[in-house]
Amino acid sequence: MTARNGDHTPTDDASDTGSASDTGPAPGAPALGTAPGGGTGSGADTVGRRDTVAAVVRQWQAVHPELDTGPMEVIGRINRCAALLQQAEDAPLRRAGLSRPEFDLLGALRRTGHELTPGELARETFSSGAAVTKRLKQLTERGLVERRGDTRDRRVAHLRLTDTGRELVDGILPEQLAYETTVLSGLAPEGQHELAGLLAELLSRLEGHMGALRA
Repeated sequence: MTARNGDHTPTDDASDTGSASDTGPAPGAPALGTAPGGGTGSGADTVGRRDTVAAVVRQWQAVHPELDTGPMEVIGRINRCAALLQQAEDAPLRRAGLSRPEFDLLGALRRTGHELTPGELARETFSSGAAVTKRLKQLTERGLVERRGDTRDRRVAHLRLTDTGRELVDGILPEQLAYETTVLSGLAPEGQHELAGLLAELLSRLEGHMGALRA
């Protein structure tokens, strides 16, 4: 998982990803090398900023001054922040011998509080069915997940955490939340609330757009 100077890079470097990145970039979303055509913005918000995305935007402005690079100000920083946050948050997972996608599966079983089928887990974690099947096999072999066959349809499996799996999730989660609290401590509470609201609005629109395309 790497981020190149704020470019719009995926935040999961797994060969078979298991988070929202399984679905790939949102249809119609510009890559960092592009911007909506016909724009005239100069990316003025970049002036005075010293983060890596600001440098990338200034470089693109020099190459294509006629394009509106404004979207890079937002999308580039979201992706860069996600990459940096995930690098640090994955440390406790690596110590536990888990990948991020595997923890996402365990977390889904823990937070929903009931058995889930592989298909339901795929939807909960935005993963492909094949990727979920592979990860479940590994987690089952480690004794973290157990499966129960359906009494009416032998093709259907119901999955749940073992006691060991539940203890593992409950041990890792506080460490991740403590790290997130430390990261956000540099923002005032009202700033955190405003940022959460803006991201929620953006996510809702993106999820609605994706849902409409899949329908």
